[in-house]
Amino acid sequence: MLKSVVRAVGAAVRVSSAASTSTTARALPRVCPTLCPPSSATTRPFTRSLWMLNNNGASSGYRPKLFTSKVLSPSVSCGCGGLHTEGDKAFGDFLSDEIKEERKIQKNKALPKMSGGWELEMNGTEAKLTRSLAGEKITVTFNVNNSIPPNFEEEMEQGQQKPEEEPEIVSTPNFVVEVTKQASKHSLVFDCHFPEDEMSHGDGEEEGDIFAVREVSFQPEGDTDWKETSYTLNTDSLDWALYDHLMDFLADRGVDNTFADELMELSTAVEHQEYIKFLENLQGFVKCN
Repeated sequence: MLKSVVRAVGAAVRVSSAASTSTTARALPRVCPTLCPPSSATTRPFTRSLWMLNNNGASSGYRPKLFTSKVLSPSVSCGCGGLHTEGDKAFGDFLSDEIKEERKIQKNKALPKMSGGWELEMNGTEAKLTRSLAGEKITVTFNVNNSIPPNFEEEMEQGQQKPEEEPEIVSTPNFVVEVTKQASKHSLVFDCHFPEDEMSHGDGEEEGDIFAVREVSFQPEGDTDWKETSYTLNTDSLDWALYDHLMDFLADRGVDNTFADELMELSTAVEHQEYIKFLENLQGFVKCN
């Protein structure tokens, strides 16, 4: 009987201790470690924005209004049935200032021409360049959407001054080269891009290629879609001798460093035109013009 009483008391003590420990554990606050890895909020890439292109966004006095939490009441409707607020008016005025600034820094009012007899055909943001050479047709297509490479802002060291001018925005689109022969039912297609650094793989070379070939494939002539059932040669693990011959093949048909430089200039002009057009359409949408 005495042993039973001792066991009962011991069990009660253990239950009480466990409950106390559990309560204490729940009461402990969560402490964030002192050193935390950088998040997307702290390491933010520099991308084009309405604030960064000119004078660090100081071209308009409406920036603070975008961050206010004050609820603005709608103004009188213009008859379109849409909502119009004081914020919309401030947004529209800001866009007017931005459009003026973008037009001031626009380098090319008209699109620059490509040397080498290339004919340009535009369809919105997509451009097509064509030329004929000794019975062959060479077609180069590219799209300016998502063609501005990201420029990550590096943390400034203590005592180092930030450059006064923002880096120049240059469009470097991926582009596809299609070579078609008259007697062939298939076209030789090159998927090309602009790498971050100039490619140089030979000893003693002063200048490397400013563009690179990513993939090569035969595709049915006239097809706009890349057929996955056709064998595609990836150049990542390709022998350099074969790769050099492919690059020489393109250069003999006018697709070389000079062409790539002019393509970047053309693409940058097209992208800037489309950007200004977007701002104008956005202004018209906000103001309901």
